[in-house]
Amino acid sequence: MYIYANTLVSTALLDYIKALPGYRVVIALAGPPGAGKSTVSEALAQALNNSMPGSAAVIPGDGFHYDDAVLGSLNLLDRKGSPDTFDVGGFRNLLLRLRANNEPTVAVPVFDRRLEISRAAGRLVSSEVKYLIVEGNYLLLNFAPWSSLRNCFDATIMLHVDRKTLEARLLDRWRSFGFDESASYEKVSRNDLPNAELVMSASSEADFTLTDEQPTGSP
Repeated sequence: MYIYANTLVSTALLDYIKALPGYRVVIALAGPPGAGKSTVSEALAQALNNSMPGSAAVIPGDGFHYDDAVLGSLNLLDRKGSPDTFDVGGFRNLLLRLRANNEPTVAVPVFDRRLEISRAAGRLVSSEVKYLIVEGNYLLLNFAPWSSLRNCFDATIMLHVDRKTLEARLLDRWRSFGFDESASYEKVSRNDLPNAELVMSASSEADFTLTDEQPTGSP
């Protein structure tokens, strides 16, 4: 289902999620870099917590970035953030633990963008949290190893943003980290936009697609 995203979280999406059965509901929120995944996932968690306090938390997939030392040894440092620079097997193992929900708390890693490193056990998730919003670029990719994550999710959401908007947001992101215009453009054109195009072309269809463009001929 397409939802025209004139609001970050629609009533239709909230109603769909609340109707999902189970003591633990795991939701994938995917989209290209710069699409606003962090903003939308936090808004969705807040909306769920507003009606059911303590019921929702966000699980960031960026916590499974390989360390820069590992990327350097693999000659992938300049491709950091691309699909092959993540520990997908470790990510899947965490999702299975969270989905099983048979531990009082589970520690999850978080990525510190300022330091460009993942912090192990950076956040604790209680078994009392019903809704987990997992956000990441590649959650719905239709090829291995990313496709192995699909059965970890009870619902899937894709963010769709036009290429021009993505490019502007990504340039602003790198500028905000202190990179000059030339370096920012290099990072966006050589890595971020190719990654974005891969997400848009090689992801499986989601249950919900949130878009800032009014779809034609879709319900």
